[in-house]
Amino acid sequence: MRKKIPTITRPDPAYAATLRQGDREIPGKEDEAQVTATKTGTPAADVDADPHESERVPEGAVAPHQVTAESSDPHTSLRAPVSARALSPTRKIDIRVNALERQEAALETCGVEPAHVVRAALRRAVKGWQLSPVFAPVAEERRTRNTQWQARTSLAVDAASLGVLLRDHDPLNVLSKWALIRGQVEPRIWGEIDKILEEIAVPAASPHEQHTP
Repeated sequence: MRKKIPTITRPDPAYAATLRQGDREIPGKEDEAQVTATKTGTPAADVDADPHESERVPEGAVAPHQVTAESSDPHTSLRAPVSARALSPTRKIDIRVNALERQEAALETCGVEPAHVVRAALRRAVKGWQLSPVFAPVAEERRTRNTQWQARTSLAVDAASLGVLLRDHDPLNVLSKWALIRGQVEPRIWGEIDKILEEIAVPAASPHEQHTP
């Protein structure tokens, strides 16, 4: 059977004397708090502290679950730097290139349409090429008069370099833009035509050499 705890039915004068009367302090209250703090290991100054104070985030700090606008962008850290060449303005120039007279015989006998050779040479010559602001005079070599072998296209060149050529060699802007850059482009294309003709000639000569005793 449980032991019955006796109920106190009459006031205790000693206990009532220790209670706060109006604004008077309760004797022993401070000692009681100190004892409680000692038992629980909590400093006495923190006994009456706000229980939610530890959950507050200091001003200016970011809570672990918060994500800033910069970090929420999935492309912020993956964005590749854009090259300076991609950002530099360009200007398109119409160009037309003929093969040389000295290349006519090889073009006619190479077994490939001569116009295709010139077009392929043009594509190779301008791949990765950049216009130089230093003017190159037009070559004096004789071009073929066969206009069917002429390659025509539009070429994007660096606007800043073209501006330098215009300022130094065509300040009145009366020449064609092709006249300003053809001294740099044509020799490259002629060189590629020679290379392609050599590439075509090597396979064509191999079967003949195999039957040679």
